[in-house]
Parts: sequence; C-alpha cells; structure tokens
Amino acid sequence: MYPYHNKIKQRITNGELIKFEFVERYKDISPALLLYFKTEPYIRPIREHRFEEYKPLLKAWSQNDAQDALHPNDERVKRLNRNG
Repeated sequence: MYPYHNKIKQRITNGELIKFEFVERYKDISPALLLYFKTEPYIRPIREHRFEEYKPLLKAWSQNDAQDALHPNDERVKRLNRNG
C-alpha cells in the first residue's frame, strides 16, 4: 500500500509545497484541500476528514511568507486560523 499521507507530509517538510487551497470539489472529493508541489505529482488532494492532521504543517508553512495561499474569506480558512 502506498503511504499517501506520509509521503505528502514528507514533501511539505522537505519544502516542496508551493501553495495550497480549499475547494468545494476536486474530481470526486468534496470538499478538498489541494496541495500544489514543485515536482510530480504536482497536485495532491486531501479529503475533509484529514484536514486537521495537516493543520500544523500548513500553519508552519504559512509562517514562511506564504500567507496568500488561501482566500481569507473561506470559512475553512477562518476555522484553520481560529483553531491554529
């Protein structure tokens, strides 16, 4: 079995993430957190039940001058900031 989330988290830690966003739908995933990377695979979707485990990594990444990755009016962004 491919360690999907472990590999993605390692890529974030290694500095490969270039941006992320929450979307209402991505293929059959709704809602989805989309993670964009410098190398293939370029886009990795995350299902809603996994959002919480990504919060610490995304918060740390955001503190490295990437504050504009999300639309500030998105309700999930507000929740992420409030609970962060």
